[in-house]
Amino acid sequence: MALGRSLQNVLIIDNNDACNKQTPHSHNFITQDGKKPGEIALEAKNQVLNYSTVQFLEEIVIDIQKNESFTITCKNTIVKADYIVLATGVKDIMPNIKGFDRCWGISVIHCPYCHGYEVKNEKTGILGNGDLAFHYAKLLTNLTKELVIFTNGKANFTTEQFEKLNQYNIEIVEKEVVEIKHQNGQLNAILFKDQSNYNINVIYASFGVTQKTNFAENLGCEITDKGLIKVDTTQKTTIDKVFACGDNSSPFRSVANAVSSGNIAGMLLNNTIIDQKF
Repeated sequence: MALGRSLQNVLIIDNNDACNKQTPHSHNFITQDGKKPGEIALEAKNQVLNYSTVQFLEEIVIDIQKNESFTITCKNTIVKADYIVLATGVKDIMPNIKGFDRCWGISVIHCPYCHGYEVKNEKTGILGNGDLAFHYAKLLTNLTKELVIFTNGKANFTTEQFEKLNQYNIEIVEKEVVEIKHQNGQLNAILFKDQSNYNINVIYASFGVTQKTNFAENLGCEITDKGLIKVDTTQKTTIDKVFACGDNSSPFRSVANAVSSGNIAGMLLNNTIIDQKF
């Protein structure tokens, strides 16, 4: 939008495969709270395309090469560009647990700020171990008094962490998880290797993310030790004329933060283009 309002020629290439496509509603985004992610994306697309210099191409990008300009090879076409903004997002790492992927973003959730209010005061599970599970437990004690940690094997907490979890009456289940039982993505029980069940309707989990594409790496952009594209405060990558925004370059994973970084990228890219011409 910032580029379109500055009369820069922009081509948006997108294959409509968002990582939050299963999520019923998006939250913690002022003016958009409670909307479906797809509705937010469609409204954004319609508003951006009101600007005559912005075009949209529904395509799958296969490769990006940099010479004097950029060559973007898509499944059905090839386009040229002077600058690139990578808004490619990330891909969630899914554990080898049956049913996990079908519940992801629906009843198996990762963010208390995005989803926690809607399941407040419910009995809530945490699928994880060690520091990550302890961190979730701390955050969630403000949303519910009934917490259980499924460590999927032997618990790996420090003595101090065990004491704190016990102080808050947080149950720890050390059985190996083999399946998430659900109905159309709505969790109803966890099945363990010993064939016992634990009835519960919501769990938090995070097994990390990877870049959804290898475009940044192939272009030579530096990747951080967290697997994110390294950017400066203007959303510039370490490669000239390549910007990045959204989840692919930020640990603060939310729609609101992605929109904010995209706005910054658009404004600062416009400044860069103008500086090159003026």
